[in-house]
Amino acid sequence: MRRARFRRTRRVGAVTLASALTLTALAACGTSSSGDDGDNGSGNGAKADPAAPLDPKTKVSISIDCMPPAAKAAELKQWNEDVKEFNKKYPNVTVNGRSTPGQCLEPPRFTAMLKAKSQPDVFYTYFTDLPQVLDNDGAQDITAYVNDKSVPLLKDIDPDVLGSLKKDGKLYGLPTSNYRMGLLINRKLFKDAGLDPDAPPKTWDEVRSAAKKIAGLGGGVAGFGEYSAANTGGWHFTAQMYSLGGDVVDASGKKAAFNDDTGKQVAENLHAMRWDDDSMGKTQLLKWGDLQKQIATDKLGMFLAAPDDVTYMVQQLGAKYENFGMGPIPGGENTLAGGNNYMIKQGISADKVKASIAWLNFKFTTVGKGQYDWQRSKADDLPVGLPQPNLWLNGSKSKDDAARKEFATMPVENFKAFTDNPVPGKAEPPKAQEIYKVLDNVMSGILTNKDADIDKLLSTAESQVNQVLATQ
Repeated sequence: MRRARFRRTRRVGAVTLASALTLTALAACGTSSSGDDGDNGSGNGAKADPAAPLDPKTKVSISIDCMPPAAKAAELKQWNEDVKEFNKKYPNVTVNGRSTPGQCLEPPRFTAMLKAKSQPDVFYTYFTDLPQVLDNDGAQDITAYVNDKSVPLLKDIDPDVLGSLKKDGKLYGLPTSNYRMGLLINRKLFKDAGLDPDAPPKTWDEVRSAAKKIAGLGGGVAGFGEYSAANTGGWHFTAQMYSLGGDVVDASGKKAAFNDDTGKQVAENLHAMRWDDDSMGKTQLLKWGDLQKQIATDKLGMFLAAPDDVTYMVQQLGAKYENFGMGPIPGGENTLAGGNNYMIKQGISADKVKASIAWLNFKFTTVGKGQYDWQRSKADDLPVGLPQPNLWLNGSKSKDDAARKEFATMPVENFKAFTDNPVPGKAEPPKAQEIYKVLDNVMSGILTNKDADIDKLLSTAESQVNQVLATQ
């Protein structure tokens, strides 16, 4: 799922660049990109060698999803700068940036776009979207196009991240960002409660103990917060299952796996924190955005999150970077991982595919360039120093980490517990949104009913999830 389902914003605004480059903002992402755009490229891979570089004499137009909105002036400035720089090497490529108001991937809009085949040449997706895209014949198989010449740092991209874009050994896109969930803490409240903010809890027993101390500060402060509405409760129930080595769906992908000792442990611990300890606050049925507001105003000690939640709280809620820190997800067996990527539309020409990969490589998978130009981001007053997104392994990781630290705009040491104790990432389950909706009922039942029958909640949810999985 990722919070992206709830807050990743599609881009609004447009800027026209001089010369061979034109950025055209359209009213919606769902406008067809396959019409007459002056592309003189060859057919869909059959008439050209996919491994050969793009011919600089061939004029190509590509439409790109999710250009930053005018409201995000610094991000839009960087987009324009990057397209202009890209055009120095590829003057034959015209990039048409597209934006739309609202969320980039509102599920109904995304589904309608795929069914209508109206996605841009390069369209934005989440790690969990590949099955839906392939069911609708939406994405081009780019395996033959991607190599160490078209994407020089390919060997240094985390294979788990690339794996989200693969099926049956075929590659269908390139990543732009990734995340792994951890424990986000309010450093001020930790200090006020006599806790060490540089050593966040590593187990769920430690979370429970720390939550009681923080809630003991009074004044309406909660020690630990959880979601239980709008599919976010099920999302976090899944994360907690993963953290203890459990799963939500079995290896076959056809049967629920949470109605077991691990599922009961997750449920009973939350119920005890809510009702026995009174450390989770009285307001429940919370969804994405609610916990962020609480922790940003010093009313919440900790909750499960990804590092970029901090940026949201600083930029949108007026919080300060130095007030937050992160540790690994308690339990530490696995953590829920996800992220975002771009796929390339099925049926476009080979030259369009090559141009698209060249742009994605420049903007999103080159250390020191595009989104990884941390010196520029600092100069533009954008956040630098968060541990994610970080696609990298090997020398690329070392180089990128050093630049993040050099140009940091926040105390990077606050995330040391998180970065020094990496937890294996695990992807979201199949039919994630439908499963999360069912599991919301487990979370809301636990957190709103002191007399909740946990066995019944889990059993009912198991039957409902089995029905969801049976429809695959």
